Amino acid sequence: MILPRETDIVLEAKQVTKTFPGVKALDRVDFQVYRGKVNALVGENGAGKSTLMKVLSGVYPQYEGEIFLQGREVSFSSPREAQDQGIAIIHQELNLIPYLSVAENIFLGRELLNRVGLIDYKRMSSETENVLRKLNVQIDPTEAVCDLRVGQQQIVEIAKALSLDARIIIMDEPTSAISEREAQVLFDLIRSLTEHGVAIVYITHKLDELFRIANRVTVLRDGKVVGSSPVEEVTHNDVVRMMVGRDIKDFFIKTEASRAQEVFSIQDVCLNHPIRPGDYLVDHVSFSLRKGEVLGIFGLMGAGRTELLETIFGMRPNQSSGRVLLQGREVSIRSPKEAVDFGIGLVPEDRKQQGLILLMSVGANISLANLKLTERFWLLSSRLERQLARDYMSRLRIRTASIWQSVENLSGGNQQKVVMAKWLATEPKVLLLDEPTRGIDVNAKNEIYKLISELAQAGLGIVMVSSELPEILAISDRIIVLAEGKKAGEFARSQATEELVMRAAIPKTT
Repeated sequence: MILPRETDIVLEAKQVTKTFPGVKALDRVDFQVYRGKVNALVGENGAGKSTLMKVLSGVYPQYEGEIFLQGREVSFSSPREAQDQGIAIIHQELNLIPYLSVAENIFLGRELLNRVGLIDYKRMSSETENVLRKLNVQIDPTEAVCDLRVGQQQIVEIAKALSLDARIIIMDEPTSAISEREAQVLFDLIRSLTEHGVAIVYITHKLDELFRIANRVTVLRDGKVVGSSPVEEVTHNDVVRMMVGRDIKDFFIKTEASRAQEVFSIQDVCLNHPIRPGDYLVDHVSFSLRKGEVLGIFGLMGAGRTELLETIFGMRPNQSSGRVLLQGREVSIRSPKEAVDFGIGLVPEDRKQQGLILLMSVGANISLANLKLTERFWLLSSRLERQLARDYMSRLRIRTASIWQSVENLSGGNQQKVVMAKWLATEPKVLLLDEPTRGIDVNAKNEIYKLISELAQAGLGIVMVSSELPEILAISDRIIVLAEGKKAGEFARSQATEELVMRAAIPKTT
C-alpha cells in the first residue's frame, strides 16, 4: 500500500470550530483532502458534515481555526471566492433558482457574453449540453428547473460543479435522488476526475457507496473527528461503530404484518402526460392495502412513483382519473385537504419545498397539519403545541436545541423527521411515504424503519416509495414495481429478490 504524502494534501482544515446558537456544530476539527483521491466524510445526521463543507467552500465565512489551500492559509468570504480558487460544492439541499433554465442555473453569476456584451444564451445552452453529455443524461438546457423532478435537479447541481472545472469538488449526498444507472455514470465520472488529479470530498450515508469509490474515510460524531484512515483499513461495522458510538447488534428486522382487512385501494388510476396527449405519467395502476401492511413501491427514475402518490393525495385532480376506496367505500379526493380529512397523509419527496415552512419553528411545523390538536376555545395553545411537539421529538429522536428553533436550522435528516411528525400528528389511517429516509444516516434510518414497523403493528396502512432497493426489501410486506408509469410487477415479501424486482423495474424495449 502506497501511503499518501503530506504534499498530496490540497485542502486542510485545522482545529476548525463552528458554533450556532445553542449548538457547537464543529469542535476543533482536523480534516485533510488529498489530490486525486475520493475523500469520504461520513457521520450520523447532525454530526457536522455539511457544516464543515460549508466552511471549506465559503458558505460560512465566520469560524474559528485555520484553512489551508495548497499549503497556503486562506479565508473565503463567499462561495464565489472559493470557486475562484477551484473549490466547487454540490449541496445536499438543492441550490438552484427554480424559474431559471438549466443553462442559466449552471452559468449563474458567470454568464457567457457575446461580442456586444449581451448574454449568449445559445452558447450557454451548447456548453450545458456538453456537460450533460458527460453525465450521459438527456435534459433540455432551456427547460425551467422547476419543471424537473428532484432527481433531475440533482443532476443539474452536479453538472454545475463540473462546468467550473474545479480542482476540488465537494459532493454532499450526490446520489440521494438519482437512479442506480445515473449513480454508476457519476461514479465513472468521479474515477475519471481523480485520474486527472481532481480531489473529491464525498459525503454519503450509503456505506456501500463508500466502499465502492472512496480512497479515504473520515468519520464525524457530534461535531468531532472520531476516525480517519484509508478505506481498506476499516470494515462496514467499524464505520457504523464510529458513527454511532456503539456496536450495532440488532439492526432493523421487519415484523411481518398480520393478515387484516383491506383499508385502502386504488383502481385504474391514471395521470395524463402534460405534453403528450393520450399518454400517461401514471398508466392504469391498481393496488390494495391492508390494515397494518407496508406496501413498498419501487421503480427507476421516471417510473411515476412520486406522481402516483401525488395523484392519490389529490394534488392533480384535473389531470387524473380512477377510483379510490377507503375501507371499501369509494371517495372522491380533489385536494390535499380532502385527502387529510379522509385520513390520508403524505410525507413528500422534497421536504424543503413541500414538507416544511422553513422559517417557522419545529413545534409550529409539527402541529401545522392538525391545528385542532393545539386549539383551546378556537385559539392556538402554546402549551398544547409544546406538548405535541415534545411527544414527537421524543418518539422520532429529533435533535434540536428547542421546539421554538427555526426548522431551517436543523440538519436535513432532522428536518425529515419533523415532516414525519407533522403527518403522524394528523392520526392518519393511510400514510404515503415518498423517499422517507432520503438524506438520513444509518442510525436514523434504523429508527425510522422501527417507527414504520411500530405504526404498521398499531394498524396504520403504509405505502412507501424508495429508490433504495435494499430498503424496499427490508421494510415491505409486499412490493409493487412501476416502469414507465405502468405496474410492472408485484411480489410478496417471501418472493422478492433484488434480481426479480430490478428486472421488473427496467423498461421493456419495444
